[in-house]
Amino acid sequence: MNNILEDEENAITMIDAHAINLGPNGMLIVNVALLSMIGWALLKTEKSITTQSDVIILSLIAIFAISGRILLDPIPNIQPVTVIVLLVGIHFGATRSIIFATSIALVSNLFIGHGLWTVYQATGWSMIGILGAIISSKIYVNSKLSINPLMYIAALCGFVFDWIVSLSALHVINPDLFLLYILSGIPFDVLHAAGNMFFVAWLAVPLSEIMTRHISIEQPSVVENFAKTRL
Repeated sequence: MNNILEDEENAITMIDAHAINLGPNGMLIVNVALLSMIGWALLKTEKSITTQSDVIILSLIAIFAISGRILLDPIPNIQPVTVIVLLVGIHFGATRSIIFATSIALVSNLFIGHGLWTVYQATGWSMIGILGAIISSKIYVNSKLSINPLMYIAALCGFVFDWIVSLSALHVINPDLFLLYILSGIPFDVLHAAGNMFFVAWLAVPLSEIMTRHISIEQPSVVENFAKTRL
């Protein structure tokens, strides 16, 4: 009788999906598949939205950004948030991009790890959103997003964001070591910059089209009005 019970337990264990060890590469494939599903659902959902409410569309894009940061966390410094915040700044302006950036930093860090660095991450992404608002009229010309300049700007933003976040290290290291700390992080900065260029190539056009369809407040100039919206 005991042998039968043991055999049944072993059989249950064998078919238990929770017991499967995929390894880091396998989990990365699963995470990318999940992120792709979320992106596909975002596109399908957006097409069914008839209102021009920027709040609704920003909430949906925020879900995608947060999911992307969490699911791609195993890859050092590769995540879509920087590019998405830059696009939000370009299309919706500085104020909304600050709210967007801060919310993403806080919510995603509740899963990845929350602490003093969250303030610096929120500040870094907010600065990128403001930059997007400032360059909006130069990067979005004749109802078209200029992809090549955006790629270079996104790559630069990878370094800027990482260096702003690196300021948090001054709370625990001697300022004399800060330059060495920055230099030691250059390989990760390069990964962030390269990842940003990839995400611009992948996400910029479809997300720009989505955001453009849901701009609800028209303003004559992003720069003159602290970039409330792109229009």
